[in-house]
Amino acid sequence: MSEKVWAGVDIGGTKTAMVLSARPPVVDARREFPTLPAQGPGQALDQIKKGIHELLTRQGLTDAALHAIGVSCGGPLDRLSGVIQSPPNLSTWVDVPIKAILEAEFHATCRLENDANAGAVAEHRHGAGQGCQHMVFLTMGTGLGAGIIADGRLYHGALDLAGEIGHVRLTRAGPIGHNKAGSVEGWASGGGVAQVARRAVEAARRRGQKTLLAAPLRSRKAITARDVALAAERGDIVARNIIKSTGQKLGEALAILVDVLNPERIVIGGLAMRLGEALLGPARNVMQREALAPAASVCQVVPAALGEQIGDIAALCVAMGF
Repeated sequence: MSEKVWAGVDIGGTKTAMVLSARPPVVDARREFPTLPAQGPGQALDQIKKGIHELLTRQGLTDAALHAIGVSCGGPLDRLSGVIQSPPNLSTWVDVPIKAILEAEFHATCRLENDANAGAVAEHRHGAGQGCQHMVFLTMGTGLGAGIIADGRLYHGALDLAGEIGHVRLTRAGPIGHNKAGSVEGWASGGGVAQVARRAVEAARRRGQKTLLAAPLRSRKAITARDVALAAERGDIVARNIIKSTGQKLGEALAILVDVLNPERIVIGGLAMRLGEALLGPARNVMQREALAPAASVCQVVPAALGEQIGDIAALCVAMGF
């Protein structure tokens, strides 16, 4: 390994990962731990600092070897001042000055970026968006966010709020996402799928229709998007219809993006990687029907290519300053 390395920190509501790389996107060393947001940011920050120190030691390096540290995290956040401002999945992380904390610890530059934007850059440079000048990346995990590449560069907007397609309302009523009923996030995210699934199972039970998704409800557990995916793989009609309807709503959102941004490619992570054509087929059909024909004809809709590595590579991209 060379004497200089980049460090990436990918902070999520479930887990936090730290990586080192001398040649991004190749990851040379990695460590992760449960984020446990209910316990507050202090314990996680301690583990982040300890983890980076341990990774450097493992590679025979000191803190002086760090080029820079990149932190990828869900918003809201203040990118320029480096403050995490209570994201929904990290509700106890209120105004955490992570840039200042890590710079004081390691005496290296620290950069902070929204995870959707960081993911967009990662896929654009190293994944399914390579070769594009105009691209949109959708996270499509528990929530739904977007990162926009315009003319080959990440587009932030006036207040770093560009890409909040999840907040756009598709219907007057419906599942809730982004604190808004009927929003894109409500209809086309993992959290939205869970809400739609509960209603679909209750409707199926009223009709006397059997479904594998009734089992979680009987055991008083919430139905998850994973439950829906697994049931669909086993041929469950209710689950398959949920995925199809989710794809159709996703297609309505894609049509909006196509009409407004005219991208060459829309790259979708999360559920799109797991569900594939069962989700993307209906989405493309609706997009083609709803969007302007010339713009739709040049836009490819594809799953993200970096898979489970995307968070690690995204954080390294942040460290490198794009």
